[in-house]
Amino acid sequence: MVLHKEPVSEPRLYGFIRTASTVLTHLTCCVFTVFIALLSRPGASWFSWHPFLMTLAFCLFMTEAILLFSPHGSPIKRLAHKTKGRFHWTLQCLCAVCAVLGLAAISYNKHLNGKPHFTSWHGQLGLLTVCGVGVQSVAAVPLIYHSLAKGWSLAKLKRWHAVSGLVTYLLGSASLLLGLCSAWFTASVREYTWYLSALCPALSALIIMNQVSSAYMAKQRLQS
Repeated sequence: MVLHKEPVSEPRLYGFIRTASTVLTHLTCCVFTVFIALLSRPGASWFSWHPFLMTLAFCLFMTEAILLFSPHGSPIKRLAHKTKGRFHWTLQCLCAVCAVLGLAAISYNKHLNGKPHFTSWHGQLGLLTVCGVGVQSVAAVPLIYHSLAKGWSLAKLKRWHAVSGLVTYLLGSASLLLGLCSAWFTASVREYTWYLSALCPALSALIIMNQVSSAYMAKQRLQS
């Protein structure tokens, strides 16, 4: 009887941990986005739009777009996969729009102040991430409108989209972390606040990596 109960209780425990982690990610991303909005005060200057829009794009919209497919904490878990895909694409488009606007804001701010563009790791990685988000959003169109994917395997397209999307998300998380190391942010917060802020992109990246890798391994087991 003990041997029979152990395999049943373990998935329940893991399921509870994953659900709690996903819910915590939802809350953390929302709180962190509000915190950055209050700290940057968007509209106070051209620069103020950059941290706000980039946090909105990568911490909120992109994270929530991926969590829509989570079997443990999706707010639309009961909807059809096709419907989830459309919601996912909508949030990704919002992410791309905010990212482009955030990039435009910091570029114009540097132009006004006569500063060089993309000279730091944060700037270069951020530019690469914005380009990746744009490509991801366009490349996902055949996954929504299957008639555009003629001659292509939808299974392979979904696999590449998931892998490249995860890489793009990790780039975005790394860019956010580098942004927290900027002179503006370090001068605006205390030390303990900085560490708490850094936990947000780090925690989200771990949860998203676990979700994508778990889904991929599950499909591999079904195919084997």
